[in-house]
Amino acid sequence: MKFAIPREREDTRVALVPEVAEKVKALGLEILVEEGAGASAYYTDEEYASVATVTTRQELLKQADMLLCINPLPDEELKQLKKDAIVISEFRPFLDKEVAEKLRAMGLRGFSMDMIPRTTLAQSMDVLSSMASIAGYKAVLEAARHLPRYFPMMITAAGSIRPAKVLILGAGVAGLQAIATARRLGSMVEASDTRLAAKEEVESLGGKFIVVEGARDDKGAGGYAVEQSEDFLQRQRAEVQARAAKADVIITTAQVRGRKAPLLLPKETVEKMRRGSVIVDLAASTGGNCELTQDNKVIEHNGVTIIGNSNLAGLMPQDASVLYANNVFNFLKILVKDGQLTLDMNNEIIRGAYFTAEAKAEEQA
Repeated sequence: MKFAIPREREDTRVALVPEVAEKVKALGLEILVEEGAGASAYYTDEEYASVATVTTRQELLKQADMLLCINPLPDEELKQLKKDAIVISEFRPFLDKEVAEKLRAMGLRGFSMDMIPRTTLAQSMDVLSSMASIAGYKAVLEAARHLPRYFPMMITAAGSIRPAKVLILGAGVAGLQAIATARRLGSMVEASDTRLAAKEEVESLGGKFIVVEGARDDKGAGGYAVEQSEDFLQRQRAEVQARAAKADVIITTAQVRGRKAPLLLPKETVEKMRRGSVIVDLAASTGGNCELTQDNKVIEHNGVTIIGNSNLAGLMPQDASVLYANNVFNFLKILVKDGQLTLDMNNEIIRGAYFTAEAKAEEQA
């Protein structure tokens, strides 16, 4: 079975790095890599050549039995794949309701890495958590780069500088990494989350947890946030507004699977912040937690810099690619045996990721 890795068109990462490709090859797969696929992540074709066949995009699409990419290929390229080919990517079927039927119509079988259950058993395959951890770290560094003030307290002969105040909205994987990074840089950190269970984690990292009573229970949400009532969101916004006026940096990470990101920072809140302050919105691609966020843009409003970026992992492409490749390899270990696809639909991980499975079941009936 030929396992193909194309070059990402608008992403600096690559889905499989050479050292992990060796382990994938040991599963019995023949690996094809597009020329220049790893260049943006600082991997050369020569490094891939020892474990894979480096070829053109056209040949790769023609020969692939199984194709792996971080971002889905455009439709015109998907149509070039063999009938019944397997495509592994981040299709986000919770947001794109038509993608499953589209792939079925093309005769393709789709596995979506973002649909793998966020459970302890599947932790080693969780690309969302791996990329969120990088994003949380990088968000603090990007904030520090734009902030016209120090992060740590500085006592100098010319006077003392107070530490920066950082507010983290959402204490999931990205938020916790942001808390840890901001604390390492010497700032004062506060964090808010709808899950009271996050309080202990926030405090263990040296942050102060902001409690807003009345959050909807998130048990059974599979590690994702749940949509909250408008009453709760109003009280949360009021609390955030009071804290935001004193914050130097706000990092927002709140997203709800399959829905628009909740609005946590309305325009009036931003306008109460100090000039020179920075907002980093990691939910930019799903509408943003800040009302003024523009996806993939850095703007300034009333002296406040707003960074809208949901792919900060792409700014650290080498390590991001390593983690992504390891996640994929751990998934392939349960999906491939002796070079052949093994679909154990009793396995909750395979069942969760195989989002075109319903049509295949009908075909086999």
